[in-house]
Amino acid sequence: MKFPNVKEITSKELAQLLLDSGKPGLLVLDARSQAEYAVSHIETATQIDPLTPDLAVLSTVPKDNPIVVYCAVGYRSAKLAQQLNKAGLKCIYNLNGGIFQWANEARLMFRDEHPTQVVHPYNAIWGKLLKSSYHAHKQ
Repeated sequence: MKFPNVKEITSKELAQLLLDSGKPGLLVLDARSQAEYAVSHIETATQIDPLTPDLAVLSTVPKDNPIVVYCAVGYRSAKLAQQLNKAGLKCIYNLNGGIFQWANEARLMFRDEHPTQVVHPYNAIWGKLLKSSYHAHKQ
């Protein structure tokens, strides 16, 4: 509700887009800390600092290129999606429920180039939204 102009995409919709090889140029941005990203991430995701994002790295991305942004639950990514919209990018989506929802649906995640089933729980409070079996370390 804090970001009413940000379009949402479900994990099911994103999974389908990632399977669709006919969707060239899809960019997936992970708006979590480097420590969170290192534990696991969506396979094709690029980490971008959620606190001080370097939007210059996106200067070569076509304005109508589809971009999906995610974080743990969706707040940091919605904030970044709003910034990208203001920067003139037109096809920005926030992953509804973030990587917690992605993991809770047992979708594929990676640590380096290897599949993994755990996620950094962010903190003890927000980590409650992630099934305990997916916690990288118990809180």
